[in-house]
Amino acid sequence: MSNQNTTPPTKHTGRNFPGFVRAIEHAVTRLHNFLYRLSNGKLGGTFFKAPVILLSTTGRKSGKTRTVPLLYLIDGDSYALVASHGGDVRSPAWCHNLRANPEAQVELNGRVRKMRAEFASDSERDRLWPKLVQMYKPYESYQKATSRKIPVILLRPTEG
Repeated sequence: MSNQNTTPPTKHTGRNFPGFVRAIEHAVTRLHNFLYRLSNGKLGGTFFKAPVILLSTTGRKSGKTRTVPLLYLIDGDSYALVASHGGDVRSPAWCHNLRANPEAQVELNGRVRKMRAEFASDSERDRLWPKLVQMYKPYESYQKATSRKIPVILLRPTEG
């Protein structure tokens, strides 16, 4: 008899958006990126008063550059990001990409910076979460909608 652990991985509960919603999300993301870049962040630089950056990661499967607009909170010289995916049962693809390869870049007001991602420790997340919810209140309902602990990722500059 094998003594391997046969316990299945934890299944998270939460929202599970259908495919057509994801298709719309991708189209809106492409448009947002275009307008943000065209205007150096003047268009699409905020969302409900929260600041927006463009995050570019390397696709963990495709190896292609993937860019998404995200809300951020400045924390010292770092940017704090929330991998909420609207309370979906899964983390967003960009989060998985950063786990596979933490090297990334951000675009903010026409400036591009190389960054390295670190997933916040429990104590860092506990310190940042109230500030993130204050910046964007729906994060609180997203966390209530899913059983997974929504990751907070810190992007730290790799160059001066």
